[in-house]
Amino acid sequence: MVDEQRLNQSKSIYWASGIVSICGIIFEVLFGALGSYILGDGVKQYTLTISLFLTGMGIGAFISEKITKNLVLSFIWIEYSIGLIGGFSAFLLFGVTAYLPEGTDALFLYGITLIVGALTGVELPVLIRKANEVGVALHKSTAKVLFSDYAGGLIGGLLFLFLLRPYFGLVKTAFIVAAINIVTAIWIAVKFRNELTKYTFHIGAGSVFLLIILAGVLFGEEAAFHFEQKLYKDPIVYSEQTAYQKIVLTREDGDTRLYLDGQLQFSSADEHRYHETLVHPAMAASQQKERILVLGGGDGLAVRELLKYEEVSDITLVDLDPQMVELANTNHFLVDLNEGALENEKVTIVHEDAFRFMEQAKGFYDVILVDLPDPNNESLNKLYTMEFYSLLRNHLSPDGAMMVQATSPVFAPEVYWTIDRTIASTGLQTENLHVDIPSFGGWGFVLASRKPIDLETLEIPSNTRYLTTDLLPSLSHFGKDEDAQIEGKDGELVKIEPNTLIRPNLIEVYEKSWRYY
Repeated sequence: MVDEQRLNQSKSIYWASGIVSICGIIFEVLFGALGSYILGDGVKQYTLTISLFLTGMGIGAFISEKITKNLVLSFIWIEYSIGLIGGFSAFLLFGVTAYLPEGTDALFLYGITLIVGALTGVELPVLIRKANEVGVALHKSTAKVLFSDYAGGLIGGLLFLFLLRPYFGLVKTAFIVAAINIVTAIWIAVKFRNELTKYTFHIGAGSVFLLIILAGVLFGEEAAFHFEQKLYKDPIVYSEQTAYQKIVLTREDGDTRLYLDGQLQFSSADEHRYHETLVHPAMAASQQKERILVLGGGDGLAVRELLKYEEVSDITLVDLDPQMVELANTNHFLVDLNEGALENEKVTIVHEDAFRFMEQAKGFYDVILVDLPDPNNESLNKLYTMEFYSLLRNHLSPDGAMMVQATSPVFAPEVYWTIDRTIASTGLQTENLHVDIPSFGGWGFVLASRKPIDLETLEIPSNTRYLTTDLLPSLSHFGKDEDAQIEGKDGELVKIEPNTLIRPNLIEVYEKSWRYY
């Protein structure tokens, strides 16, 4: 009977180690996702949070040496602590970001990451000692607990990626995982109740904590929404965390604004300036206008402009996020703006990574429009490399033209000219344009073709709101503080190098350029 009880207890330990490791890895990647959304630069934030979490685990493992008695009780309260701290982490981070001075949010996130990492680091040594205490040989108990931990890590990562983040969002995910931590602690308390003094107190405390966390599951996201509203100028009318990004729509006094991962994509008050400049010069520079490729542009606004040309017979739009396209087809604010363009019979929508799509693409396109978010992380940076632009060149018709949105030459001139230099490194001829967009400021575009482009010869259609044939050549004139001759701190000219997959210099340049904006 005693042997059977010990066997059951040892199995409970292995199951507990697997479950808490699932929770641990989810918290780890959750903190990375929070950092990416709130602070930007996904690679930097994931690197910092994972490093801090692992450092915390090391600290926790060192502290665990001091825990030699009351192992079960220690484990229970460690789980309670992880549940409470980790559960409220996302919720409180939004509050800190909304109400406290700039920089406090980063300190808060990194501190929480280190603390939860340290508590997670205490778990395994305690469980290993307890497994050994119930009669399992030390080498076997260590191996089995570690196996449960590593297997749980894989499961946790997959759960976060494919279930929790896309379906529950960041705030609710934190509370759900916290609830699992606390339930695991209560379950272990029941299994080892004979070893606990004040058993009722520990179970009661866990039950209270669980109720608090469940309240967070039910109401935390709604409360955090009010914090998030503080991050935006206008009232939020739509908010969704998809598998790829956070989509937010705001509206005030007739002005609809779209944000992806906190970055403004357009304002309905002046988006026509952006999209007319993106579309019409490339269409004018191309001899043929039948087969068009749009990379990005899931809001449908670029396609709206393309459909003004009767010659267009086929438009392929490649956007990674199906939820963005679904929103553009169903949200009446967006449908009013894009005029239902994405449901036109000429339009084919492909949900795929743009780089992968171009690797598999066949045939040529008369016009290619690159309407992708700025290169502020590794996954986007590859879409601004010489390798990617070479793929575009290879599928551009001999007499075709390509237009690339290239961020702001005012706020980030080194970024803009790096993009231009990268496109030119593929052998394409480039022409540089910029336009004033009140909601953005000065914004830049790179027009490219296999042949030299003469803006004076291009004709813009009359059914535009901003761009005209006479105005177009003036968009190629840049001020001294935004041209290609960029001076460094020492007064010497900055050498502009193409951005490549092997040398992704654009991310560092982008972060440095936009640091104060």
